[in-house]
Amino acid sequence: MTAVRAGGVMPGEPVLLTDDTAGVRTLTLNRPRRKNAIDHELWLTLADALRHSATDRSVRAVVITGAGGAFCSGADISAPDNSHPVYRMRELTDVALLLHELPVPTVAKVRGVAVGAGWNLALGCDLVVASPQARFSQIFAQRGLSLDLGGSWLLPKLVGLQQAKRLALLAETIDAAHARELGLVTWVVPDDEIDTYVSDLAARLASGPPIALAQTKALLNAGAGRTLREALAGEAAAQGLNFATADAPEAFAAFAEKREAQFTGRWTVHRPAMRGRDDSENTRGADV
Repeated sequence: MTAVRAGGVMPGEPVLLTDDTAGVRTLTLNRPRRKNAIDHELWLTLADALRHSATDRSVRAVVITGAGGAFCSGADISAPDNSHPVYRMRELTDVALLLHELPVPTVAKVRGVAVGAGWNLALGCDLVVASPQARFSQIFAQRGLSLDLGGSWLLPKLVGLQQAKRLALLAETIDAAHARELGLVTWVVPDDEIDTYVSDLAARLASGPPIALAQTKALLNAGAGRTLREALAGEAAAQGLNFATADAPEAFAAFAEKREAQFTGRWTVHRPAMRGRDDSENTRGADV
């Protein structure tokens, strides 16, 4: 596990840990003394990590979690910061957009509290796995604040407008079972099993066809705001990209041969031969 950037509550303590294992990048918020509340340093570090993950082809899935038995207690409003609120909100905006647009599947592994921006960080992931002891709250109203980190967009889409208003206006704390009933948690897994469960889940995602999964994620993210005609056009364009990879033929071959497919995301392009050039240099697969 690699420490990323120095900072945090104690001098020299890393605020974010990164672990890369078999295509899965795990980002661990590491301010356990503050229940992983995100300060200025951690906002910037997390944005850098997501930005790098988006362009690193070795990353096939991302897991976000917290150290010390908590996921994230939200933005650290106790940390001194004299910058203008506009600049502070840009830090949140960057993280929310980078997470939403990340072209690989994302999983939030939630133990303990996930409140305010911390809960919205989890909701911004594609899948959420929580332990039974996890607790969730859109705590903003109790702090005299309104929703941020995409909560006003995420909640109505996930639970409908009325339940979103209930969670936001009352700032209730709910447990993992209730969050699962509302569709805000994908799975509730015993605490002593959650690490293995998420590792297996992330490995399954990382072994999938990377281009197809990226296209599917983007289509689903955009689908709610599109007409059927627009959605169908987007699907047709995405399938064109998928059929240009080696993954679709590999899936068909694996099915016929009764084996697991090995997906690479490799784009196979057959170029026409050029006069005066060796055909072997002009007709080949391109790895993108």
